Amino acid sequence: MSNENNVFTSSGNVFADLGFANSEDRLIKAGLARKISEIIASRSLTQVQAAEILGIDQPKVSALIRGRLKDFSIERLIKFLNVLGNDVEITVKPKPENRPSACTTVVCS
Repeated sequence: MSNENNVFTSSGNVFADLGFANSEDRLIKAGLARKISEIIASRSLTQVQAAEILGIDQPKVSALIRGRLKDFSIERLIKFLNVLGNDVEITVKPKPENRPSACTTVVCS
């Protein structure tokens, strides 16, 4: 058995690094869902209370919090953030010249 570790530099998107399809969408959804989960936790909401606020059922809140996001669109996650009292701002800007391709990121404050 070899004790060597294969290490490589991340692209910044774990989903792309693992070869998942739609990796950029997955990364955006994960960032939005993380923020929704943080808000739910900071307000000490139960999943049932969060479901009522978001207009979905409790199992969907559970899926969202656990990162099971296939049934949620980016648009729907943004609407959840709005319902929870958050503005969502989309900024478009030129990519830095030193980066080979443009990307989409979620930045939460």
